Amino acid sequence: MATYVLIHGAADSGWYWHLVAAELRDRGHDVVAPDLPCEDDSAGLAEYADTVVEAIGDRTDLVVVAQSFGGFTAPLVCDRVPADLLVLLAAMVPRPGEPPGDWWANTGYEQARREQEERDGPAPEDDIALFLHDVPPGLAAEAMRRARDQSGTPMGKPWPLPAWPEVPTRFLLCRDDRFFPAEFLRRVARERLAITPDEMDGSHCVALSRPKELADRLEAYRSSGQLHPLVVPQDSQTKQEPAGRIRTPQVEQ
Repeated sequence: MATYVLIHGAADSGWYWHLVAAELRDRGHDVVAPDLPCEDDSAGLAEYADTVVEAIGDRTDLVVVAQSFGGFTAPLVCDRVPADLLVLLAAMVPRPGEPPGDWWANTGYEQARREQEERDGPAPEDDIALFLHDVPPGLAAEAMRRARDQSGTPMGKPWPLPAWPEVPTRFLLCRDDRFFPAEFLRRVARERLAITPDEMDGSHCVALSRPKELADRLEAYRSSGQLHPLVVPQDSQTKQEPAGRIRTPQVEQ
């Protein structure tokens, strides 16, 4: 039996994972999916990691899974607890010393979105169409009702780790993601982790639209027997300053 530690994105809650958690529990695993203190202006990434570590307690055989902005918290958790595996799901990948608010410009996010709009047309203006377009309408409405405020406090402080933690790491992107375009995340994973991401169909909120398929993927990672610590080349983890100032969009998920 493993313990899956599920970390949600910005302005969200542990409820995001409830369908995946049910799938994993049905397969005999323990699941921890805490609510991060995203509404608390006194809480930064250290406090987010504290919340997760406290929820883990003395559990072992940990598989840490992080969605979207949770990618900034999950490596901090893996640096503090003996995780067997880290899975980044449509996630932001930080570099040492990089404030989350700078990530957008440093990764060329706005240019990637412009290129996507040139291919596919303008991005949707409503959050359901942008984040939840393949989620059943009733469930999407419930997700919107449960949305929380996101404090800007974590966005301005440098990511504190000097390097990526020594934990086996997989990256899973969603091909139909309208918020983080697939080609953009392929490049981010390659440039920042020196890995080729795995891919599945689905939106940015695939844990709500395809929970069984996602649980299958997580279980396949866990049982693959090919879990070796990720060795990130030093130049991939060197913070790069943007060439110019680009407006930082608000993190929604």
